[in-house]
Amino acid sequence: MSAVIRPRHRTAAAVSALLAALVLALLPLPAATTSAAADAGATEDSAVTVTGRKGGGDDFSALKVTVHQTRNLRSQGVRIDWEGGAPTSAGTFAYNYLQIMQCWGDDPAGPAREQCVFGATDTSDAVVPGYFTTSRGVDTESGSYAADPAETQYTGANAFVPFRPVGGLPPTTSLKDPTYFGPLDTDEQVANRTFADGRGEVTFEVQDALEAPHLGCGVNTAPAGSAPAPRSCWLVIVPRGTHDADGTDVLAPGGSRSHNLTSSPLSATNWAQRMVVRLDFLPSEDYCPQGQPERPTAGSELMTDAVTSWQPKLCSSTGSTFAFTQGGEEEARNQVLGTTDDSPLLGFTLDPVVRPEDGPAVVHAPVAVSGLAIAFFIEGPSGVVQGMRLTPRLVAKMLTHSYVDDVTLGVTPDHVKGNSPSLTQDPEFKELNPGFPELSGRQLRSLMVPLQTSDTTRVVWNWLQSDQEAREFLSGTKDRWGMRVNSYFKDLNLATDTSLTDYPKVDPTTTPALGNGTPPLDYTITDLDPFTADLHDGAVRTRRGNNNRTIQWQPGETAQSPAKLINDAPMSGRRAVMAIVDTASAQRYGLTAAALRNADGHFVQPSAETLAAGVAAMRPTSADPAVLRPDPGLAKGQAYPLTAVAYAAASVDQDAKARTAYADFIRYAAGQGQTPGLSAGQLPPGYAPLPARQREQAETAADILERGADASAPPPDGTGPDGAGGPAPGTGTGGTSGAADTGGVSPAGAAGTGGAGAGPAAARSAAATDGSAPPSPSPRPNIAETKAGFTPGEILGIIRWVLLAVLLAGGAAGLSGPVMLHFARRRTP
Repeated sequence: MSAVIRPRHRTAAAVSALLAALVLALLPLPAATTSAAADAGATEDSAVTVTGRKGGGDDFSALKVTVHQTRNLRSQGVRIDWEGGAPTSAGTFAYNYLQIMQCWGDDPAGPAREQCVFGATDTSDAVVPGYFTTSRGVDTESGSYAADPAETQYTGANAFVPFRPVGGLPPTTSLKDPTYFGPLDTDEQVANRTFADGRGEVTFEVQDALEAPHLGCGVNTAPAGSAPAPRSCWLVIVPRGTHDADGTDVLAPGGSRSHNLTSSPLSATNWAQRMVVRLDFLPSEDYCPQGQPERPTAGSELMTDAVTSWQPKLCSSTGSTFAFTQGGEEEARNQVLGTTDDSPLLGFTLDPVVRPEDGPAVVHAPVAVSGLAIAFFIEGPSGVVQGMRLTPRLVAKMLTHSYVDDVTLGVTPDHVKGNSPSLTQDPEFKELNPGFPELSGRQLRSLMVPLQTSDTTRVVWNWLQSDQEAREFLSGTKDRWGMRVNSYFKDLNLATDTSLTDYPKVDPTTTPALGNGTPPLDYTITDLDPFTADLHDGAVRTRRGNNNRTIQWQPGETAQSPAKLINDAPMSGRRAVMAIVDTASAQRYGLTAAALRNADGHFVQPSAETLAAGVAAMRPTSADPAVLRPDPGLAKGQAYPLTAVAYAAASVDQDAKARTAYADFIRYAAGQGQTPGLSAGQLPPGYAPLPARQREQAETAADILERGADASAPPPDGTGPDGAGGPAPGTGTGGTSGAADTGGVSPAGAAGTGGAGAGPAAARSAAATDGSAPPSPSPRPNIAETKAGFTPGEILGIIRWVLLAVLLAGGAAGLSGPVMLHFARRRTP
């Protein structure tokens, strides 16, 4: 017998259903895992913590040091933090600090001190922390330098621990032998501060065999025919307390050492206190089988980290070895147009390849989302600075050398007189960054920029040109504090020239270097602020805290050698460097990126989410609707203004095997290659996974490329790349219009042959080009999974709303019965 639900019970059930619906609507969905979180998890999976020990004079047993990544390493930054240390001496690094170095060594127990990179810094008496603390010197006859009674291997006056490189090469022969490493390329950290709470943190630059062949980290050590076995290396931390190698307590009353340690960390007593962590590297040499066809690729630096990560998997999964040559995008576009059966190529570019009217079709496949960052490494009085906000006008001031200290460290020339000495002393910067630490003197070094011309440079200038304040400043208008542009830059049309691809340094000011040389030596702004070789080089220099400026006068060492300008590398604790870098290099070296003001006033840092929002704000180029053009003027909300999409461009006028190989490259790049992670074949940190539409566009481009001369024909199933029966309206051969909205692909130049200007996408592109405001983009999710489909959160969301609808319907139905009965009773006679 079925249960009977009486009206009162029915009402209660209905109310319960509606309450359940309300609770369900308010319940939060599980948080989606972002690429940044995934990267952090992958890093922490290999974190290692080591503990100090009690020594003869100092007790380090409470010191715990954590190295946050020890596997899948390449040349990169690695975060190291510690707790339980004694606070470093105030103002200087006289005692209580950590010395960190990278070493090679095949002994499972750890490296020998002869295998460690250390001692490349100056060893003069003026150096802080102390005389031999930054060197390999272990002099056992000079008591004032803490002769170590435990040192029995290297003894006598001027004794030192030689460096012995990997591979049996000759050891160094003097205390300052620069054969294998020197002040500009060493990764040693001579003094790392512990703060009052016993904690400290640094980012250490580990180097693989490409950066440091004398260490050989990542080189294959397996016999021929065996599975590769990349050489591991070591991180060595030597804690320093208040006792020197000879047992002297530098804090003892009446001491003669001015409270400074003076002995080397390589001296036997100090070396005995070392803490050792093994580092496992990715392969750093050729990893593809010999005899495979080699397919050249070339172009944008924004692709360097991604391609080098993908190469090992590509050569094992496609049967081709893909070589990559980093270079300017314009050169890559010219090479793509010149490809033939005998000279195949896949080029990487931000702007489209515009083919001649009689030239072969060129496809564009989006393969990477990244961008530019203004990264910095600034050590303030209380530690490393972690935050900074920048407006386009502040960046314009730096790029035009409008700060006095960016031009000279001597007498202020008239063309910058009245301007702020440096960025951090600018009232505009102070207003925007309240609480930013005061930096001593001329500590902050100017913004480093790359020498090469690039599409990426145009993105930065376009960001400045999209902002009214920056445009006015570049045109000569003073800011409200009275600062004006360096007059040598005023007539370069920096406010209006939208095609700029370089960073000019046109100020001719010369300044006498400090010294008494005859003849006097002068330095220029390129000595004060040298170009970087590329974006990656800027990140490395920033990580080291040295922009390689050469302004220090040094007399000739002999009567025959002339005086010269040398690098004035800052000591640890006083490093302050900024550079324009790519987001992948910023992540790779653990640099902090400034938050940049976008078009509607939000200050945004680069992340997977903000880069994806930057892509959603882009519009197709007028030259080819398949290519999205970075347009910082459209970057609003959480959109990062310096976002860029890199495209793989290839001509169909190539050998069929080459076309197939490059199509396979594109399919991998847009598929498995979009999985964020640190392992070979994955998408490195600093990139955002391609949105779903761009993945579909890449797949379509790969199909068109593989078909080659038949690119104008629809796919074998008779459908166009947008799923319709053939090419979409308003496009050229083999493509769909409106890459921003449809994920379509169009061979370069084809838009002009298939009705350019027709269709909504072409109209939007024209609107963006002529300066009118295009319609706002519709919101799009950041698709981070490696294949099409719903995320678990989306599935749960769909289920939730279905259940919500059912409960609401049931609740309403449950309530309607009693209500109708109530009215029926009132109306019944």
